[in-house]
Amino acid sequence: MEYLKQAAACPVGETEERGKHVAEIIHNIRTIGDAALIEYNTRFDGNTRTAFRVTREEIDSAYAKMTQQELDDLHRAAEHIRRFAQAQKGCLTELDGFSNVAGSSLGHRIIPVTSCGCYVPGGSYPLFSTALMLIIPAKTAGVARVVACAPAVKGTVSIHYKTLAAMDIAGADEIYTVGGAQAIAALAYGTEQIKPVDVIVGPGNQYVAEAKRQCYGQVGIDFFAGPSEVLAIADDTANPKILAADMLAQSEHDRLARGILVTTSRTLGQAVIHEVQEQLSTLETAEIARVSWETYGEVVLADSMDEAVSLANDYAPEHLEVIVADERILPKLVNYGSLFIGQETGEVFGDYASGTNHTLPTVRAARYTGGVWVGTFLKVCTYQRYQPSAMRDIAPLVSRMARGEGLTAHAKAAEIRMDLL
Repeated sequence: MEYLKQAAACPVGETEERGKHVAEIIHNIRTIGDAALIEYNTRFDGNTRTAFRVTREEIDSAYAKMTQQELDDLHRAAEHIRRFAQAQKGCLTELDGFSNVAGSSLGHRIIPVTSCGCYVPGGSYPLFSTALMLIIPAKTAGVARVVACAPAVKGTVSIHYKTLAAMDIAGADEIYTVGGAQAIAALAYGTEQIKPVDVIVGPGNQYVAEAKRQCYGQVGIDFFAGPSEVLAIADDTANPKILAADMLAQSEHDRLARGILVTTSRTLGQAVIHEVQEQLSTLETAEIARVSWETYGEVVLADSMDEAVSLANDYAPEHLEVIVADERILPKLVNYGSLFIGQETGEVFGDYASGTNHTLPTVRAARYTGGVWVGTFLKVCTYQRYQPSAMRDIAPLVSRMARGEGLTAHAKAAEIRMDLL
């Protein structure tokens, strides 16, 4: 293995201070409520509104600003996401009538959570696609109360109109103009205007991610998300212009994003490095993308395709592209948020409209979890029913095991049934 371009180490010095700051925000939301939300909204976003919930009139006004093409695009993307979520839900079936002991019946139900919060970041761009990706799977799962939050456009009291329209098209039940760590705290603990939820999903900046981490336990979360990532495995059949474009598509997210190429071709690796610079010269978002690529972009020359697979599994990237002639490596790839196979399959397709979800695990979390999907909002809850004969069959086993652990009350709870029933 050889680095043709190596990333700098990620900054860690601010982590402790950020944790303290977020803890203070959460404490103030819990103790002061809406007054603290108003203060933080004003301080961080210049948003002075005192009624956080978005009105129907505001939503209608957002629609009025959209072109017909923009609305058609949102509806088409929403339909793709919804249909894929419905197909995924169809794979989850309830279980009834399983039996280990004659006269017993075991199973499970699939139950949607009662409420969820979907955090849609604002930041540098109106990420209306994220509204679709979060809200549609929740509604498809059957969540009764889907709450959406997003920060106001800087210096205003309104969510960006495209994001607001997307939230409504996706089916949000409540929409609040609140952003940042304070929005996560409000969703977790509730305020006078915002009732708490059971699960919070969605990406955000480092403060949002830290707030989700600190609120986990009070509420469920999808995962602890970091900066966006793409890793491409490619051989000499890949087009360097396409790979460079994909690296930059990821790099323009923010200055901490990572674009990584792992290749068995030195010629391809060097060509991609050159092509990235060429494309940066005309890229409108080059100010951010250049910093991201120059700081965290990587081009790794692997000795073999097996080594490339091993590196990819170790990185466990959010997005994994595979552009190789021999696709027999695909079953060996096991750690990724979402997989994009072949040169025609742009990672950006998954970002917007293919139907799969773009809210995916980062910072190696793909080792143990996938991305947001309809199952994020569903609970698999078991049940059991015993007839008298089944009870008499299993109670002695349970009694012996309980007494073996020294838990005599457990044992007696089994034994008393044999005496009385």
